[in-house]
Amino acid sequence: MADPKSIDGVLVEWGDRLFYPGNRRVAARPEPRLRLPVHQRAAAIRRRIEATVIRRAPQVMVKVTGGGRGMKAIAAHFRYITKNGRLDVENERGETSKGKEALHELFEEWRYGGSLIGDESPRREAFNIMLSMPRGSAPPEIVLRAAREFAREELAGHKVVMVLHDHQANPHVHLSVRAEGADGRRLNPRKADLHRWRETFAEKLRGWGIDAEATRQGTRGVTRRYDALWQQKARADGRLMRDTSTGKTGASTRRTLDESRQAWSAIAAALEQSGQPDDQRLAMGIRSHLGDRDRLVVKRPEIAAGRDRG
Repeated sequence: MADPKSIDGVLVEWGDRLFYPGNRRVAARPEPRLRLPVHQRAAAIRRRIEATVIRRAPQVMVKVTGGGRGMKAIAAHFRYITKNGRLDVENERGETSKGKEALHELFEEWRYGGSLIGDESPRREAFNIMLSMPRGSAPPEIVLRAAREFAREELAGHKVVMVLHDHQANPHVHLSVRAEGADGRRLNPRKADLHRWRETFAEKLRGWGIDAEATRQGTRGVTRRYDALWQQKARADGRLMRDTSTGKTGASTRRTLDESRQAWSAIAAALEQSGQPDDQRLAMGIRSHLGDRDRLVVKRPEIAAGRDRG
C-alpha cells in the first residue's frame, strides 16, 4: 500500500497533463483554478476521472463556425441565426430584442460601435461561435443561461449577440462576438483558448445542476472529426441522411493517443496502490476505459497504423 501523498503526487503530475494543460489567455483572468495544495489538486483530478470514465458525463461543444469579414457577412449571419428577426436576440448587456427593425439597429450599432466596419473588410471583424450539449442532456433555457454566463466571463469588453435555437434535436446557442473590444484589442482565439472556453461553458452548466464535462478527445481516446456546420444543418433539415463524420488519423493523432494512454496507465497504477475503496473503483474504471480504447483500435486499424483514408 503506497503513501497517500505519493499517490496524490502521481495524480497531479499525470492528471494535469490529461485535464489541465497550460492555456494561453485571451483576456486577463484569475490564476488557473489548480494553483492549490497538492491534496486539493488531486481531489479535483479524482472528480474529473469520475466524470470521464465512470459517469461518462456529456461533453460540451464550443465551436467557432466562422466569422464575418465586413458588415455584409455579419448582417447575413445575424439574419440567419435570428430567422430574419423572428427569434429573440440578446446582447452583451442582457437586453433582448426581436424583429427586423431591431435587427437593423443592431447592424448599425456594430458598424459604428468602435472602429468603422465597412461592408467588406480584409480582416475578420466578428467570430461566430456555437455552444451546445448532446441531445437530451440539458434543457434549452439552461443552455442559454450557461452561454450568457460564459460570454460575460470569456468575452467581456466585446459586443456580443446570442440567439437560442431550441427547435432542433439538440438545443444550442449561436453567439457572435465583435473582434475588436472596447479597449481596442482584437480577439484571436487559438486552439488552447477554445479548450478553455469548453471548460468555462461546462463549469457554467454544472452551476445550473447539469452534468457536463470538457475533456479533450485525445484524453478520452476519441478520434472523431465532426461534421462542418453546413452538414449539421443539412442533417437537421433532413437533407443529408448519411453520417459524414470521419476519424482523425496520422502521426499527431497516434502521438496524442499514446501520451494520454501513458498518463491513464500511470494514474491507474497509482490508484491501485491505494487502500481507499473509491480509489480502487476509479482504477477499475480507468482499466475498463483503456480496454474500450484498445478494442476501438482493433476495429479501426488506421488509427494504429496512421494510414490516411482514400
